[in-house]
Amino acid sequence: MSPLIAGVLTAFAFASSTMTSARASRLAGPAPVLAGVMLVGAILVTPVALTLAPLPVAPPVAVGTIVIAALGGIANIVGLLFVYAALRIGTVGTVSTIASTEGALAAVISVVAGQALAPGAGIVLVAIAVGVALAASGGGREIEEGVPVPRRQALRAAGLAGIAACIFGYGLFLTGSISDQLPPAWVVLPGRLIGVAALAVPLLVLGRLRLPGAAVPYVVATGISEVVGFSTFAIGAGSDTALTAVLASMFAPIAAVAAFVLFRERLARVQVVGIALVVVGVALLGWLTA
Repeated sequence: MSPLIAGVLTAFAFASSTMTSARASRLAGPAPVLAGVMLVGAILVTPVALTLAPLPVAPPVAVGTIVIAALGGIANIVGLLFVYAALRIGTVGTVSTIASTEGALAAVISVVAGQALAPGAGIVLVAIAVGVALAASGGGREIEEGVPVPRRQALRAAGLAGIAACIFGYGLFLTGSISDQLPPAWVVLPGRLIGVAALAVPLLVLGRLRLPGAAVPYVVATGISEVVGFSTFAIGAGSDTALTAVLASMFAPIAAVAAFVLFRERLARVQVVGIALVVVGVALLGWLTA
C-alpha cells in the first residue's frame, strides 16, 4: 500500500474515531472510554499478531524496537486521554483541528532527528501554527447541539487538544521509525496491552470501569477505528513517515464537516478561517514532503 493511500485511509479512520469518541466521552467520561477502547483494540489485534503476523525470527527483532513500539503506544494512550477530555467539553471542529497538527509536529521531529526539511516547509509550518491559533480563538462563540460553549470551557478544550497534538506527534514519529521493522499488528499491539494493564485493569479492580449502555456501541466503534487507523498509518509510514503523517492529519476537516451535520456544531468565523488555513497548510506540507 502506498503512503498516499495509507494516509488517506488513516485520515478517515481517525475522523470516525473522533466522532464516536466525542459521543462516548460525553456519556461516560475520558478514562472509562479510553479503557474500553484499549480493551477492544487488544481483543482485535492480539489474535492477528499471534497467528497472522508473527514476529520475524531471522534476523530477530531487536529489544530496542519493541521498546520504541511500547513508547509509541504509551504516547498514543496519553494523547487519547487528553483528546477525550477535550472532546467532552469542546467542539469537535476545534479539538480535531488542533489535534490534527500531530502530523506537522511529527514532520518537525523527523527534521530534528536528521531528515531534511523540504524548501518552503518552514513557512507552511508557521501558517499552520497561525491557523491553530485562530481555530482556538473563538471561545464563547461556539455552539454544540444548540447550546453555546462557555469561553473558559472552550479555551480549556483547546489547551488539552494542543497537549494531545504534541504527544501524538512524538508518538507518530516513534511509530514511523520502527514501522519497517515490525508487522503492523505488532506496531499497534504494545500500546493496547499497556493500556489494558495500566488503565483498564486498575479501573476494573476499583469498580470504576462502568460504561452506560448507550456509550458501549461508540466505544466499540472507536476501538475498531483506532486499530484500523494506526495499522494503515504503520503501513504507510514504513515507506514515508512524513507524508503519511501529514495526510493522516486531514481527519480534522472530515470530522469538522461530520460534526456540523451530526452534532449541529457552529463555529465562529475566525475559527472557520483557522481551520481552512490548517487544512491548506497540511495539504501543502504533504505536497512538499511527497
